[in-house]
Amino acid sequence: MSPMLFSALDPALRVHLLRNAAVREFGDGQIIQQRGERADGFWLIEEGSVMVGQFLPEGEFRAVALLGPGDSYGELAVFAGKPRIVDAVSRGNSRVRLIAARPFLEALSNYPASTRALLGALSEQLQDTLAQLAGLRRGTNPQRLAAILANMASDQDQPASVVVTQQELADLLGVTRATANAALRELQKLGLVQRGYGAVTIPVRDRLAQFALG
Repeated sequence: MSPMLFSALDPALRVHLLRNAAVREFGDGQIIQQRGERADGFWLIEEGSVMVGQFLPEGEFRAVALLGPGDSYGELAVFAGKPRIVDAVSRGNSRVRLIAARPFLEALSNYPASTRALLGALSEQLQDTLAQLAGLRRGTNPQRLAAILANMASDQDQPASVVVTQQELADLLGVTRATANAALRELQKLGLVQRGYGAVTIPVRDRLAQFALG
């Protein structure tokens, strides 16, 4: 999994930014940010989790990522100075911090090493995105699901436990719940995952990641 941009910053800069960052709490299903809003800062998740994606014209939410504690998002809109292109919804109760754009950009100029680290993290994120797009074109649903789960478990000890529902997996895959469930059953049949209520256990992440590559 590519590094989150906030985690790539110098520790002293992170402390400085957090000192004045507004804390906000959201309940299950509450909208944290909406597409088209001005990017007045980026978000750092402290507790809970956040689904990032877009609301479709008919009102359905199509998720593209499930983020948890320590993850950040919204930095690219801040750098670009353009409106946000994704919606973000709290999954369960969540606690997040808003790192204001102007103090962040001003402070960054005093930390040249962090600027270089951000470029490296951005490059890794771009490479991951291109790899995922390629996988969407050629991979089977079980392979694509394996890649998503392996990515979500990348920062955990083994065996890893990913807290996610079948509907959320379906959203991330862009398929129906029945199709996602069939892909999950296939992974379990191969011994790559173990299904539980609201969670998926991954005994050996590297095996799952290797299966995703075909």
